[in-house]
Amino acid sequence: MRQLAAWKQSAIAFVCGRRSKWVVVGLWLVVLVIAVPLGARLNDAQDNDAQSWLPGSAESTQVLNLSEDFRPEQIPAVVVYARDGGLTAQDRRQISQDTAELRTLHEHGVRGAETRGPVFDRPVAPRAAQVQVPITMDASGWQRISPAVDSIRDRVGDAGAGLAVHITGPGGTSADFAEAFAGIDSTLLFSAMGVVIVMLLLTYRSPVLLFVPLLGVVVSLFTAQALIYLLARHAGLTVNGQSAGILTVLVFGAGTDYALLLVARYREELRRHEDRHEAMRRALNRAGPAVLASGATVVLGMLVLLVAEMNSTRGLGPVAAIGVLVAMMAMLTLFPALLVCLGRWIFWPVIPHAGSADPAERGVWARMGRRIARRPRLVWSVTAAVLAAVSLGLFQLRASGIPNADAFTGRPDSIAGQVVSARYFPAGAGDPLVIVSHAAQAERVGRTVAADPAVVPTSIGVPPGAAPVHDGKVLFEATMRDPADSAAAKATVERVRDAVHAVPGADARVGGGTAALLDMEHAQTHDNLLVIPLVLAVVLLVLGILLRALVAPLLLVGTVVLSLAGALGLSALAFRHVFDYAGEDVAFPLFVFVFLVALGIDYNIFLTTRVREEAIRRGTRPGVVTALSATGAVITSAGLVLAGTFAALGTLPMVGFAEIGFAVALGVLLDTFVVRSVLVTALFLDVGRKVWWPHRLAHRDGAPVPERSEVSRSGG
Repeated sequence: MRQLAAWKQSAIAFVCGRRSKWVVVGLWLVVLVIAVPLGARLNDAQDNDAQSWLPGSAESTQVLNLSEDFRPEQIPAVVVYARDGGLTAQDRRQISQDTAELRTLHEHGVRGAETRGPVFDRPVAPRAAQVQVPITMDASGWQRISPAVDSIRDRVGDAGAGLAVHITGPGGTSADFAEAFAGIDSTLLFSAMGVVIVMLLLTYRSPVLLFVPLLGVVVSLFTAQALIYLLARHAGLTVNGQSAGILTVLVFGAGTDYALLLVARYREELRRHEDRHEAMRRALNRAGPAVLASGATVVLGMLVLLVAEMNSTRGLGPVAAIGVLVAMMAMLTLFPALLVCLGRWIFWPVIPHAGSADPAERGVWARMGRRIARRPRLVWSVTAAVLAAVSLGLFQLRASGIPNADAFTGRPDSIAGQVVSARYFPAGAGDPLVIVSHAAQAERVGRTVAADPAVVPTSIGVPPGAAPVHDGKVLFEATMRDPADSAAAKATVERVRDAVHAVPGADARVGGGTAALLDMEHAQTHDNLLVIPLVLAVVLLVLGILLRALVAPLLLVGTVVLSLAGALGLSALAFRHVFDYAGEDVAFPLFVFVFLVALGIDYNIFLTTRVREEAIRRGTRPGVVTALSATGAVITSAGLVLAGTFAALGTLPMVGFAEIGFAVALGVLLDTFVVRSVLVTALFLDVGRKVWWPHRLAHRDGAPVPERSEVSRSGG
């Protein structure tokens, strides 16, 4: 223990030493020079194919792997033509000409020679036609699908007056998702940066100081991206568009939070010490453990995602953990070294001089603490009751998936085409069931599939002679009558699976887009039940080690869970009655939980570590009031920054991201202004020294809560 303390003091002395601080800055400069070109290549290392998202053991994933023996992984783009009064002779000539052009297309993975169609909605006086164009997929995923669909669009002739032409189906929808993800890194980077600049300017009231933490988080982001790129290229780490986008938000939010906490403590110490190096040494010594505990909580919480079945969720864990770990390291080394190098003038125009008064001692948070101290039990009871009441909004939550038609904040071409296609053709056309079975039983399996009333019988291509055969297995497809992303289609998949699994000797498996959605829902339900308790256990363990107590961590975890329920309840009400969203993604509750519990506990850590520090000197109850007055402003600022950076997800034109951003931002604000400042403060004041049980602090008599003059003299 003494060796650990000695190592800690040596590390702090090195970071803020008179000469060694320049070494720290120089080392990070070298890291930045190396990291920038590597981090810029992270997009090239992304794996956005289906396997990087689906649960690894799911039946749909097995079919996807087996289908590669018959053909490369494909996704069909569907060109839909329609005219309300019926297709004219000119329309039909145009469609035939377009189809001939598409059959010659072989770029960006488009397999033009395998184009199917045109298929008309009826043999006489048709009103609509469809042409299916398969696109080969690879690890580049969305990076390939968008130019492929663009090349198809270029080969489709200009529609005549009144003739509607759309590119839809899985290929068209995926291309629109790719367009929505295009530039996600730069969009989130500049949105998060804008939020951070505004909030830091309001917090510090210094046009110069704000650039120091901003520089720290930018260096952290580039460094994290470089590390993740290297791990993706050489260690098999899975990175996709979702995890890369969330990485930006996490690094900016967490890094800025750590910077705010450290600056607040550094400013306190500058008012007590003439030497800025000594002030930073004391600030790091006192604020460092809180930052370490906060970072450890987030990192361990993110690593828990490695137990998830969903590949996309499991891949997010290490990506997010690396981002937060790098941000924490930069804010404990580069950031303080830069502050000491620059000197006191960086705080201009409000420069903290030695001996000057701390305005927090007589501020709004000190007054709030004294008011809560008068009747703490009433305060926490009412606050908890209000949070429990808004939690009832959880009954409005519809986390069963978002249909493609409602997945965008706008209305892209693929969605318009999906509506037109469903008007004239089976709604599942273009996204069929994919069945693999033993060739000897293929005909029987085909009849079994065709017997389902929600399957179009004429859509089934059953060998033995017609379908490809590989290693004694055969692959064929079937079209469903319902939209591929509907609940009815998922029910069809379950019925068909039950039926073909019962065919003796067939070893049949059912996959396809709808089957993948169904498997993802089942996997996400499993992940929710497994990951959520594990994250809570990790948070409880870290708090117990940090505070050396049991009662306090249990209280803190309870308040965060109550805050989470309140945030989800309010969000569900907003989604239903304000934004009119159709539903939430299946992963929505888990992502919001992980981010809110892992990040939201930060503010409780910042507050309670200061409470413990003050309790050792003057007793628990007065320590609570002093800690609230000292940390209130900085934690509020940190909460606003983190909420703002997650709200930046709303700049993306996808409902799923907008919902996660809104819910996390709302939860962070609840943690900041209600849970930490009111509920936790009141609970600690009511329980008193027993909150530290079984530590010896639980047996120490506390002093009475000080009046204003006593708080002013205490030095906060």
